[in-house]
Amino acid sequence: MNGSEPLGERRIIRIIQEQLEVMAGLPLGFGDDVSAISIDDGRLAVLKADMLVGKTDIPPGMSVRQAARKAVVMNVSDFAAKGVEPLVILASLGLPRELGEDDVREIGRGLNEAAREYGAYVIGGDTNESSDLIISCSLLGFSEEGRLISRCGAKPGDIVAVTGEFGRTAAGLKILMEGLSAPEEIEEPLREAVLMPKARLREGVALSGTGVVTSSIDSSDGLAWSLHELSDASRVGFTIDSLPIAEEALEFAGIHGLDPWELALYGGEEYELVVTVRPDGWGEAEAAVREAGGSLLRIGVVTEEVRVELRVDGETRPIERRGWEHFKMG
Repeated sequence: MNGSEPLGERRIIRIIQEQLEVMAGLPLGFGDDVSAISIDDGRLAVLKADMLVGKTDIPPGMSVRQAARKAVVMNVSDFAAKGVEPLVILASLGLPRELGEDDVREIGRGLNEAAREYGAYVIGGDTNESSDLIISCSLLGFSEEGRLISRCGAKPGDIVAVTGEFGRTAAGLKILMEGLSAPEEIEEPLREAVLMPKARLREGVALSGTGVVTSSIDSSDGLAWSLHELSDASRVGFTIDSLPIAEEALEFAGIHGLDPWELALYGGEEYELVVTVRPDGWGEAEAAVREAGGSLLRIGVVTEEVRVELRVDGETRPIERRGWEHFKMG
């Protein structure tokens, strides 16, 4: 590369992958949300590592305690997409010298609160000095063969669904990072969506138990990007015709003359699950998520033609491959 164009996170991963000898018999592909290896009696050890970096992942207004919590949620969300409960967490910290004792204590509290919220424990890690705050978490959990939901099983005719509404975090980030205003009654939930994200672990585990989910991913990089990732992995297309946009995001978009579809599709950091479900299993999947305390919302259908498009008010427009990608966007 001549340095004129950023590599991008996905390109970097591909370059590194090309240098690695791939272990035979891996239950999931290298590019899925988690990694897994077979251990014994049809059981899988499931692993995940994800890193939070202050400059790119901590918006203005987020405390170090909230940042530590987010570092855990980021990882748990990927476990949720595979239908796996985390058991233990290793947390490696890069701490700037200027952090004080109270800051370190708050980081520890944030890590513990998030871990316990999802039934896991922090059991160790590493600490070092760094020029920016870094919180890198590694998760371990276990699953049974056949219950792990990959990205690559979607089939034409499957139903596309999500576990919640979209647009709140994109609007919240505009408040925190661009200083846009909002009425108090909607500003708080929009800020909260960014500062206190939640992983859909109960929903993911419930969906895994049904056996009717054909593919799954979390939407942390943006709904549009997640749909394209599923499309690439499964070699199918998507027609989205019923996208749930949060009322607060609609009101915020109206106040500032923004496109609510833009907020919902390209904002990122929603941590909702995006899944495809066999049509004959839709009722079972919907009931399982409802029993877990959540909701499963139909947003479209899987198509044979490999295109990702949005159908609104009788018009069809392409959903662009846009979203968050390290080394390209900041």
